[in-house]
Amino acid sequence: MNNSSTGLTENVAGTLCYAAGWITGLVFLLVEKSSGYVRFHAMQSLMTFGILAVAGFLIQFAPGLGQLVGFALGALSLVLWIVCMVKAWQGERWKVPFIGDEAEKQAGRMSL
Repeated sequence: MNNSSTGLTENVAGTLCYAAGWITGLVFLLVEKSSGYVRFHAMQSLMTFGILAVAGFLIQFAPGLGQLVGFALGALSLVLWIVCMVKAWQGERWKVPFIGDEAEKQAGRMSL
C-alpha cells in the first residue's frame, strides 16, 4: 500500500474513514489530496453513515414501529461499520450496496 497525503498508509487512512462514521468520512474527504482509495472510502463513509444517521433520527418520530425499525437500522449500521473497516484495512474497495457506486463516482469527480 502507498502512503496517502495524510502520511498514513492507504489502508490505515481508509479504515479510519469509518472510525466515527460520517464525521471521519467528512474529515478525510476534506484532508486527503492524493489517494483515490482513501477518497472513495471517505465518500462512502460520509454517504452511508450520513444516510443512516438521518434515517435513524427521522424514524424515531414514527409511532408504533419506530423503535423496531430504529433497532434494525442500528444493527445494520453496526454490521456495515465493521465490514467497511475490515475491507478497507485489507486494501479492498468494497462497495456498500446501492451507495458504493455513487460514492465512487462522486469521489472521482472531486479534484485531487
